[in-house]
Amino acid sequence: MKNSLAGLWQSRHLIWKLAKNDFKNRFAGSYLGRVWAFAQPVVTVLLYWFVFGHIMMADKKELLTVGVEAPYVLWLTAGLVPWFYFSEAVSNGTTSLLEYSYLVKKVVFQIRVIPVVKLIAASFTHAFFVAFMLLLYFGYGYRPDIYLLQLVYYSFCLFALVLAISYTTCAVAVFFRDLMQIVNIFLQVGMWATPILWNIALLDGEPVIQAILRCNPIFYVVNGYRNAMFADTWFWQDMGMTVYFWVFTAVLFGVGTWIFRRLRVHFADVL
Repeated sequence: MKNSLAGLWQSRHLIWKLAKNDFKNRFAGSYLGRVWAFAQPVVTVLLYWFVFGHIMMADKKELLTVGVEAPYVLWLTAGLVPWFYFSEAVSNGTTSLLEYSYLVKKVVFQIRVIPVVKLIAASFTHAFFVAFMLLLYFGYGYRPDIYLLQLVYYSFCLFALVLAISYTTCAVAVFFRDLMQIVNIFLQVGMWATPILWNIALLDGEPVIQAILRCNPIFYVVNGYRNAMFADTWFWQDMGMTVYFWVFTAVLFGVGTWIFRRLRVHFADVL
């Protein structure tokens, strides 16, 4: 693991250059270009806000944010912003080796940087939505708070988790293309299994189910975004969840890099 991280750091300039090119080329040829990278998530936020905040739960809106004194659209955005990044980065990371197959076939190219390139490229859009979320936050009358600095920490948690996942999925996807469809189904289920549109406090009467859902590592990040904005709590105040998240991510990263190293000698033959 230590050698993998050191190698990524040494290749940081190459990663940054490739990530910028990846982001620029994603919408090359379209009239609105990179505007599309931001338009779809904004429309999704507005759609969920309208459906859940004004139609399905209009008379029970307080249930959605029980225990949190915040407008539903703000609370919803704080959950959707990290999920958008997670979903996009996992999908792009899984297909990264297939998309950059021409680089994988080059003997001298350090292919371990390819999944990182896709995650950095997705981070550009994520940075925009964090800024959008904060503008909305301040627009509702909230003041800048030192707890907001934790958004940087939780964004790093999100990046580390996705990187750990992507090293496994991108390597396996080279040999098992159906994995891409499995990942898409996983993300669809995960969207509803993670308390993003609904509040986990609704399951206070079901402690077993609640405990199982808390084991989902993305829950730690989503809940962290909301705590940083509304709960005025530091991440170390829930040391149990913090330790669990980082142990889980470290183990997953170790397993992922091990699988990647074992399979990479066969990448060029299959691609």
